[in-house]
Amino acid sequence: MEKILVSSCLLGQAVRYDGGHNLMDSHIVQQWSEQGRIVAICPECAGGLPTPRPPAERVGELILTAQGEDVTLAFSLGADIALKLAQQERIKVAILKARSPSCGNKQIYDGQFAKQLIAGQGLTAEKLSAAGITVFNEFELSDAAAFVAELEARS
Repeated sequence: MEKILVSSCLLGQAVRYDGGHNLMDSHIVQQWSEQGRIVAICPECAGGLPTPRPPAERVGELILTAQGEDVTLAFSLGADIALKLAQQERIKVAILKARSPSCGNKQIYDGQFAKQLIAGQGLTAEKLSAAGITVFNEFELSDAAAFVAELEARS
């Protein structure tokens, strides 16, 4: 049975930068949870950032808050912890928060704090992808479920 790494905020944990969450109301996630497949992590919290915390965006290789504070080290540490956890659990699939400077898998905010999106990945999504873990976001759950089924059919 494949385990799946999932952003904690998507599971309803109040770990977003603003103290909120992004709970996915999904039968797929509920089924995975009941089957014991889900391994939850918030890379930002794992990296030592508090909740709530100032919003941050990726600017090239840096992660900066709207006030200009460089929080790259915490984001990088959290990404490393997420990768290590995924490797320990032999995880091949992750469902991460779209557009996040940690977890975005296809688009991230442009670093100007003007809600403009650009193509790119968050730090955690980038590290997981580089290690061969397939990263989906919460809008790609059916694709993720099909991918998990395909992995299990090959086993």
